[in-house]
Amino acid sequence: MFKMTEVLEKAIKTHSLEKEDIVFLLGNQSQEQDLFAAADRVRKQFVGDEVHLRGLIEFSNICKNNCLYCGIRRDNKQAQRYRLQPDEIIALASQAKNYGFGTVVLQSGEDLYFTPEKMAYIVSNIKKFDVAVTLSIGEKMYEEYKAYKDAGADRYLIRIETTDKDLYHRLDPGMSWEERKECLVNLRKLGYEVGSGIMVGLPGQTNESIADDLIFLKEMDIDMAGIGPFIPHPCTPLANEEGRAFNLSLRTMAVMRLLMPDINIPATTAMESLNPQGRIIALQAGANVIMPNVTDKEYRDLYELYPGKPNAGESSLAERSQICEKILAIGRTIGKGYGGHKRVCL
Repeated sequence: MFKMTEVLEKAIKTHSLEKEDIVFLLGNQSQEQDLFAAADRVRKQFVGDEVHLRGLIEFSNICKNNCLYCGIRRDNKQAQRYRLQPDEIIALASQAKNYGFGTVVLQSGEDLYFTPEKMAYIVSNIKKFDVAVTLSIGEKMYEEYKAYKDAGADRYLIRIETTDKDLYHRLDPGMSWEERKECLVNLRKLGYEVGSGIMVGLPGQTNESIADDLIFLKEMDIDMAGIGPFIPHPCTPLANEEGRAFNLSLRTMAVMRLLMPDINIPATTAMESLNPQGRIIALQAGANVIMPNVTDKEYRDLYELYPGKPNAGESSLAERSQICEKILAIGRTIGKGYGGHKRVCL
């Protein structure tokens, strides 16, 4: 009990921990509620009670990559592919604005159809709706990221997934961890708000590896960290792996809040795939962002990174309404405006 109190007090006071302390927190299941409560207090102190909602548009499930854990990997021949056209994406963003979202998140597989010119057209037209635009479309060259930024893009999300290079290269064949890191560096140079994050519960991953991940994210000075559990997809090579590390994902997220108290941390959809109240539980353990899906219902089931996606059959407005009710029920408020990262001098 004493060690837990000592480590949490250090984290709350300094927002810095040695690797061995992080590993201790990640592995301490019996006292995890103390960790969650500490993360929630830090969340309240630094980012307040607002929960920022981002309207998520999943506009293509076509991907050139072949990541072993992903349901839309190139070699999944059972996936039913789709691709929205630029004007369809813009129309969905307009709808998201009308629903009250201050940010639109455009997410897809790495679909080569969407050239820099097409993406610039999409972004510049969505910016006319007075919303923040976040892109999550994978690894690109510096010049492409610049083209999106020049068109008005505000934020970019690209998860590092893991800092264990051997594990990364095993799970992401044909890809380079160093190139992925370089993407984060380039995005920062260009003035984006930079989002990254990791997957928890990957086969071969250890708590020591996760601790390294958290230290890396802090060193990179990211603006948003997405922490999500690995959920095996039946049409991937990792179909029979265990994964589903809900509580470890929560502990990882809570430690991230202690280390980087003012960043935005989403309560990920994958959390709710494992627990019907997953996102609300995450909000009470350090998270302050939720990304409701505003993609048309006919496409939601097709963008299946993992199975069991919640709210797949509901309308966008119904999902947003339900989420708002849950947020208000735990004494939190709905964020207004763009909801960007407001840095606090520590």
